[in-house]
Amino acid sequence: MLKETNSTNYKMNCKQFNTIPLEEVLLSLGHLPAKRSEKEAWFLNPFAKENHASFKVNKNLNYWYLHSAGIGGNNIDFMRRYLNASVSEVLTWAENRKFSSLQYQNTSNPKLENLSKNYEILETLNVQHPALLEYLKERKVENQTKFLVEIHYRINNKNYFGIAFKNDSDGYEIRNKYSKICLGKKDISTISNNSNLVRIFEGFFDFISFKNLENQSQKEPSDYIILNSISMISSLKKSLGSYENIELYLDNDEAGNRAVKMVMSENQNAKDLRDLYKDYKDLNDWLTNEDADLKMGYRLKR
Repeated sequence: MLKETNSTNYKMNCKQFNTIPLEEVLLSLGHLPAKRSEKEAWFLNPFAKENHASFKVNKNLNYWYLHSAGIGGNNIDFMRRYLNASVSEVLTWAENRKFSSLQYQNTSNPKLENLSKNYEILETLNVQHPALLEYLKERKVENQTKFLVEIHYRINNKNYFGIAFKNDSDGYEIRNKYSKICLGKKDISTISNNSNLVRIFEGFFDFISFKNLENQSQKEPSDYIILNSISMISSLKKSLGSYENIELYLDNDEAGNRAVKMVMSENQNAKDLRDLYKDYKDLNDWLTNEDADLKMGYRLKR
């Protein structure tokens, strides 16, 4: 059965905060990587303005090092400097953030750095479990199951299931009402229709939300890129050059702002379409609000 995170009276400690991928912490603050690989990610200095990426995150160790200043450390060290705050103030700040990896850690308590080695996919099938169908209905995308599968998997001898969306490296983005994880290698998902237009979304719920509105707005299908994490935006530089038009449907947050700015600075044919849902976090957030689908359909036609 689905396992729910128990957040009642939850207090974070240093060890728990230091297990959250630092890259996720940086993204929550609006800092995007200038370049990244499986082992490391490079950012512009988050403490001061610089033109070159000198801030390195070692993903395996989850440690950072700022080459231009010769300093480094763990998540606590970073946030103490970033916020100019005490350890207790940093932990209070962290408790109020919704880190997806911490959510999963609280659910099943695996060692996050060994997650890829500890899981086993038991089966994938068409979405049919009542709890998952209800979850999709709550998010108003229950008629877009053709892009999804129901996945059953085991981690640390415990069984779980959820809605899964496959990426280009055969990894799975998995969601249910209580957890948000990726099994396998993190990567973007591309859907090609041999179009000259590409539409870019941050998460797959935003993508299937758009597909749910595409017909009523009388828009033609295009190529689609689902980032599955805003940090993947830096991997798109080479793949966007072949498109005549680029539409961006990213989140309305600091990371989304920086990603839009990055893409538009390098592609004059890119358009920021977030005005369609400007009062909401993302496209699916708007869709789940009353009459939002009708309003969206009207705006998309314009």
